[in-house]
Amino acid sequence: MKTPGDLIRERCEALGWTQADLAYVLGVTTATINQLINGKRGVTSKMAKGLGAALMVEPVTIVRLQAERELEGADEPRPAIAARARILSVYPLREMLKRGWVEETDDPRELEQRVCRFFGTESVGDIPHLSHAAKRSPSDKRASQLAWLFRVRQIANEMPTPAFSRKNLADAIEQMSQFLGNREEVRHVPKLLHNSGVRYVVVEGLSDSKIDGACLWLDAKSPVIGMSLRFDRIDNFWFVLRHECAHVLHGHGQDIAIIDSELQQINDDESEEERIANTEAAEFCVPQAKMDSFYIRKNPLFSEKDVLAFSKRLKVHPGIIVGQLHKRRNRYDFLRHNLVSVRDQIEGDAMIDGYGHFVPIG
Repeated sequence: MKTPGDLIRERCEALGWTQADLAYVLGVTTATINQLINGKRGVTSKMAKGLGAALMVEPVTIVRLQAERELEGADEPRPAIAARARILSVYPLREMLKRGWVEETDDPRELEQRVCRFFGTESVGDIPHLSHAAKRSPSDKRASQLAWLFRVRQIANEMPTPAFSRKNLADAIEQMSQFLGNREEVRHVPKLLHNSGVRYVVVEGLSDSKIDGACLWLDAKSPVIGMSLRFDRIDNFWFVLRHECAHVLHGHGQDIAIIDSELQQINDDESEEERIANTEAAEFCVPQAKMDSFYIRKNPLFSEKDVLAFSKRLKVHPGIIVGQLHKRRNRYDFLRHNLVSVRDQIEGDAMIDGYGHFVPIG
């Protein structure tokens, strides 16, 4: 490989100069020129400009030769760098490591094996990028959704649960309808779902995944409901939960897991499965005929007194009514203090990963 010293020597010979002559022109010592020619001193950008002017060559040529020489002598990068980059280019690896889903290691082969174990595959190339029906989400978010889904599945696989019964789930939903008036009653949900044979898992979403919930099946008789609780509000909790229950009741998601994101946004292109789940969830939260009547009678002036009276008559929490009004009016500042949080009510009984909790596997 040609070095900066080779170029300096060649140009000096072409000009008939000695090292002392070049040193005189540049205003440096002869020892400095000797070190440059013998590769014992690197060429700085400032020196490259001086040499370029003196030897009548482009400074960039000298700089490029210096860079090539340094690269040639540099140590090879650790293999772990390429392995991390390969995985991080597709999956949110740093966040998965931080959350404890994958254990860090400097061994590139071991890192790939750990990622494969997380996704349940033999090799990184076998990890399915899009093996779920993600809706209303840009494709560049699919990897974080997939990682979240596999974490839900991973935890669900560790949960012993009674045999699933659609009748028991329907009965559980009927019982849950009696809990809509009080946020504290949310605490009963994990046990009711467990007793009906449904694995209920809460996993905090990864950055920008915008996931609300998911319905998946470990096998034909083992449904799983995953929720992110990214919106810790009573209205969102009940809507998403009942939406996923509808998927389970109708056997949705058995072939391809269903991930629901941005659930309460209006979507004119929803599938029949989503239409069914949305309709049942809305009806569960507030009977829609009664909600329609209330909305028509009071629109556009809704007082808090009216909302409280209506919610009391229906025996549902005011926050659920407010949530429905927000969506219908496309105004989200109205009576927000009624949108109480519920996550703290299930922390004692639900399987939660994230929000300060970690579920060990194995």
